[in-house]
Amino acid sequence: MVELRKRKAPAEAAPAPPPKKAPAKAAAAKVKDVTVDKPAEPANGAPSASSVASGSKITLAGFGGEIETNDGEKTTLQKLVEASKAGVVLFTYPKASTPGCTNQACLFRDDFTLLTSTGFAIFGLSRDSPKSNTTFKTKQNLPYTLLCDPSATLIGAIGMKKAAGTTRGVFVVDKEGKVLAAEPGGPGATVEVVRRLLGSHGSTTGPSATEKVDDATEGSKEEQMIEEGKPVADPVDTSTEANGTAEEKEEDIARADVAADVADSAKMIDDIPPV
Repeated sequence: MVELRKRKAPAEAAPAPPPKKAPAKAAAAKVKDVTVDKPAEPANGAPSASSVASGSKITLAGFGGEIETNDGEKTTLQKLVEASKAGVVLFTYPKASTPGCTNQACLFRDDFTLLTSTGFAIFGLSRDSPKSNTTFKTKQNLPYTLLCDPSATLIGAIGMKKAAGTTRGVFVVDKEGKVLAAEPGGPGATVEVVRRLLGSHGSTTGPSATEKVDDATEGSKEEQMIEEGKPVADPVDTSTEANGTAEEKEEDIARADVAADVADSAKMIDDIPPV
């Protein structure tokens, strides 16, 4: 008789070991990899350019850091606003004593009495040194103070800073810190913004559309040349000291004519052969 043997049941498979936990440092590294960095906070209390748009409000304390007047006096936007009757107008320009900047500064000079009659104080603002701005102010007989901001802290705070220079534009703020204007523009356009804003139009018609385009184009060309380090033509000196009155010009011409006649007469005498 054959004896049947029972087969042993197969042993059950051992349960798989639990997955090892990733080290805490590795997990932290993975989280760090997917973390989106927050944008850096602007220095000196300067908000982004969009936050100083017309109609917004700024905190004057600490805004734009410390700057210097062309006379070497340290000041801030807050101090300038506090010293004004109604607020401050800042027009920015790329470089003192260049044609477009001279045109812009002289337009504000010519409208100075009209614009400041509203109680707003006018200042020019650039990265130039006090020496350069003082020369510029003196040569063009500018009746307002020029502000020097070599580090572009205030220029950046009002949204007029570029990587390699300064955007030509205008910024207006009242006593309460409300931004009334903050926009770039050509020499004539920046003045026109203030005229319209303060209700003081220099003319009944204002610049034509073509003049505005030419103004903006010329200003942009000059800014680009300054950024690239290319030489810019010397501006035409529009100061009274340099050009004088019509009567003074006529007298200068008359003197020149007399001097020329004397020189001609002397030459004729020299040409006469001796007897």
